[in-house]
Amino acid sequence: MPYSSSLTDKEWGIIEPLLPKKKRTKPQTWSKREILDGVLYQLKNGCNWCDLPTDLPPYSTVFWHYKQWRAEGVIEEIRDVLHGKVRQQIKKKPNGQP
Repeated sequence: MPYSSSLTDKEWGIIEPLLPKKKRTKPQTWSKREILDGVLYQLKNGCNWCDLPTDLPPYSTVFWHYKQWRAEGVIEEIRDVLHGKVRQQIKKKPNGQP
């Protein structure tokens, strides 16, 4: 069931290439998109991690990935890319340019 914080296919197309690609030795139980939807749900609703809905990945999985991505600067990179796209849409120059 999608939530208001869930990514659209177009949004996912922008964000997916920004997520780290790691070598997997076993099949993933949860997709990166599902994990990111869990992160976005928590950030939007401000709930405790353990209060994520049960149709999202387990909170321990979501929180672990969130910590990893934050430490690697992925969350900030996503923010910066999305911010730049919004500035393009409203025909403003990218940040830092006169």
